Amino acid sequence: MVAQKFLVDLNKPLVFQVGHLGEDYDEWVHEPIVSKEGPRFFGSDFLELFTRTAWWVIPTVWLPVASWFISNSVKSDLPSEQVAPFVLLGIFVWTLAEYTLHRFLFHVKTKSYWGNTFHYLLHGCHHKHPMDSYRLVFPPVAAALLALPIWNLVKLMCTPSIAPAVFGGILLGYVMYDCTHYYLHHGQPKSEVPKSLKKYHLNHHYRLQNYGFGITSPLWDKVFGTVPPPPSKSDVKHQPK
Repeated sequence: MVAQKFLVDLNKPLVFQVGHLGEDYDEWVHEPIVSKEGPRFFGSDFLELFTRTAWWVIPTVWLPVASWFISNSVKSDLPSEQVAPFVLLGIFVWTLAEYTLHRFLFHVKTKSYWGNTFHYLLHGCHHKHPMDSYRLVFPPVAAALLALPIWNLVKLMCTPSIAPAVFGGILLGYVMYDCTHYYLHHGQPKSEVPKSLKKYHLNHHYRLQNYGFGITSPLWDKVFGTVPPPPSKSDVKHQPK
């Protein structure tokens, strides 16, 4: 007997369906549905509320937090002229964290029920519905869970006066990342640099999902050899403008 493949019903809540796809999940989640209407995740209205985040929530929540951390360095014995360089170092560190998280966590291969379910909630939903504006930026609670181990790592590697400035810079880098990410999907850039970034990121969604992990910059893709190759003549997939 040949086992019948599981079919996802897009008209029903998706989260507890996708796990049943097993090994077919990776192919399914990377076949994007280009629609601004996002799917329903849960049957519960209460749970559904926590899956939707407007882009402006990110700077509203995290800029004050970043400012608080940086101010702790200002109030400590760190010379004032050294605060800005350590904040900039934190922003630079974020670019590497952005690449690392995107490549190795957000694009981890899964096939088990709970692995698929977790991945869909983490990042798969964005690849399946890349134009869903309320599932594009990270919900603050999820971002805080990722931020906590990063803060602990910074504390281990830096002095007590330097650590808040570096971590504040990391948070600023994160805010720039999530706002840039939203703009690349929903903005209409006119100048060359943002137009190039938008094209680069949409290439990751609609052509080569295993390349182009940088969002704010292709720097680490160049360092680690994951810059997507140019499209061939046989590449007929259409990228939305």
